[in-house]
Amino acid sequence: MKINTFTRYSMIAAVAAAMGFTGVSAEAADRVLKIQTSSNASHASLAYLNDVWVPKLEVMTGGSLTVELLPIDAVVPRRETAEAISVGILDGDLTSINYFAGIDPAFALMGDLIAGYDSADQIQAFCAQGGGKEMLQKLYDAHFEGVHVIGCGAYAREAFVSKVPVRTVEDLKGLKIRSPEGLAADVFKRAGAAPVSMSGSETYGALDKGVIDAADNSAYANNDANGMHKIAKFPIFPGIHSTPILQFTVSEAVWEELTAAEQVALETWYLAAYNGLRQHFDRLDRQLVARDKAAGEIEVIDWPQGERDKLRAIAQQAWEAFASQSDLAKETYEAHIAFMKDAGLL
Repeated sequence: MKINTFTRYSMIAAVAAAMGFTGVSAEAADRVLKIQTSSNASHASLAYLNDVWVPKLEVMTGGSLTVELLPIDAVVPRRETAEAISVGILDGDLTSINYFAGIDPAFALMGDLIAGYDSADQIQAFCAQGGGKEMLQKLYDAHFEGVHVIGCGAYAREAFVSKVPVRTVEDLKGLKIRSPEGLAADVFKRAGAAPVSMSGSETYGALDKGVIDAADNSAYANNDANGMHKIAKFPIFPGIHSTPILQFTVSEAVWEELTAAEQVALETWYLAAYNGLRQHFDRLDRQLVARDKAAGEIEVIDWPQGERDKLRAIAQQAWEAFASQSDLAKETYEAHIAFMKDAGLL
């Protein structure tokens, strides 16, 4: 197993078990799976899943199974959930695939094919019907022991906030743009921008002080809630760059302990829950965009398809560069390309 921290996590697991933190309720007929997410406790996405969809899983299984969705870093650091699942600290995760890009560039390509897809719905289709789920399982089989992939998907394309109008690919040149490291930053650099790496919590202050001009930053609704549009009045919607893909995984040991009916219920629940989450955010984003356009204080920019295609062509160079870095990265890239061609995106 290719995990440097296995011994440390084994010791933590033993302590957790001794303290009674097993991730399973005391009664076998009412099992609770502890699932760490990549959402902050205040995120609307986490609240929506907890309020609307977690109760449905218990109903679907006749009360035999449910999940407890924990916020980011609640039990282990965000990049260590896979190790924690392997040794039994967590039952599973619902988190960003990008967190594991340092393990293999294939995770970067699987976690967000920058500027590749036009909508979260297309990514849902890739994961569920286009081989994405199977490709992700292959990555885990190669790098971690005992992780079972239930599914993957996206719920929103990240909007782009900017203090200056960005109407074309040409307008990106010279801009200082907050961007995640790796594939995302590489694409912006190839487009002529100057990517700046910083956490999401630092973005507002950096925009306000002029440290950056723009940011690839979360869903429109989240940017609205965080006050981004007060200082960056030229958002691009729908976004042009990132559509993060999240995974839902559980321990292989946990998966094998579930009944066949519970396994089917968990898979079905995830597909339905993430489809509902996508629809919820799409509707909320569009309501806020309509409000802001009517108010006239913010200019919401929608790139024409021709400009989106230009950025995708630039991004393809970055995809190919990352694909050359490992055999699994090449295979992940080829899975995306095959699906995108079938979907008419390339």
